[in-house]
Amino acid sequence: MQINTEELRRQFDERLAEIKSSTEIDSLRVDFLGKKGKISALMAELKNVAAEQKKEVGQMINDLKQSIEKTITEKAEELVRLEEQKKIDSVEAYDATLPTSLDLGSYHPITLIQREVQDIFTSMGFIVENYSEVVDDYHCFEALNIPKHHPARDMQDTYYLDNGQLLKTHTSAAQNYIMRKYGAPVRAIFPGRCFRNESTDACHENTFFQLEGIMIDEDISISNLIYFMKTMLSEVFKQDITVRLRPGFFPFVEPGFELDISCTICGGKGCPSCKNSGWLELCPCGMIHPNVLKAGGIDTEKYTGFAFGLGLTRLAMMKYGIKDIRMLNSGNLKALSQFSDK
Repeated sequence: MQINTEELRRQFDERLAEIKSSTEIDSLRVDFLGKKGKISALMAELKNVAAEQKKEVGQMINDLKQSIEKTITEKAEELVRLEEQKKIDSVEAYDATLPTSLDLGSYHPITLIQREVQDIFTSMGFIVENYSEVVDDYHCFEALNIPKHHPARDMQDTYYLDNGQLLKTHTSAAQNYIMRKYGAPVRAIFPGRCFRNESTDACHENTFFQLEGIMIDEDISISNLIYFMKTMLSEVFKQDITVRLRPGFFPFVEPGFELDISCTICGGKGCPSCKNSGWLELCPCGMIHPNVLKAGGIDTEKYTGFAFGLGLTRLAMMKYGIKDIRMLNSGNLKALSQFSDK
């Protein structure tokens, strides 16, 4: 039996020396350690060994098995390292300083319109801020003069999370944060993605983009609001745009307005995008409510301000003649890439 174990070890070493790949090492493992392998065959021969020798012979077979297992494991790890290194060495050298090709992709229409609007407002002295998409109830509602159980919350079908936070329903959720950070006077815009549990159609989506803006200073009036809105729209569309102000209720402004833009898709004649009205609601706006200013630590005896929530998604539709809002979130690269030459 001792000769048999030594002979088996010799056979194993010869086979091991010929191994060149991880596939071959798996085959070797099966041949020697498998259920029908050579080690199992040796164990089966124990029944023919004298009783007084079985313990010693059994220990010899077990030692051989453990030695082969260890050797195969080490060899397998070595082969894997060599194969990985071979793959790495075969890859062509990559120069990280080479310029990337801009032909590989294009900017999304909302990205284009957001950057354009940001440039317009920064040229007028506004700073650009970012804000989280997941917010708490206080910043999204209470700090905006919308207390718990107020019926105005029904205007926004909100996605609540298990931890009590929520997906922001409007970029107005950043107003209190901006006021606390900068105080007054301040001119700031803060773009972002918003979420509402709405039924989708040609002009409504449950995920959309807004750009909030506030201006707080002494002697700010509605005239300032109209001026900045008209200036921004004329820059975006490169022409005078017909707008109208309608009274609108928003708890965080007083008075509040809906700024509508004449539909550029149908020229004001009426189409599905504008609900056949000839007008598209673009920008809820108004004078910031004193309660909101107070919540933001602003002296309401000294300062007033205006706020607006510009719909970047709808503005992109107007700018590029997109008839269905759902296309913007469709991931249709062929449709989305036509608006950018970058």
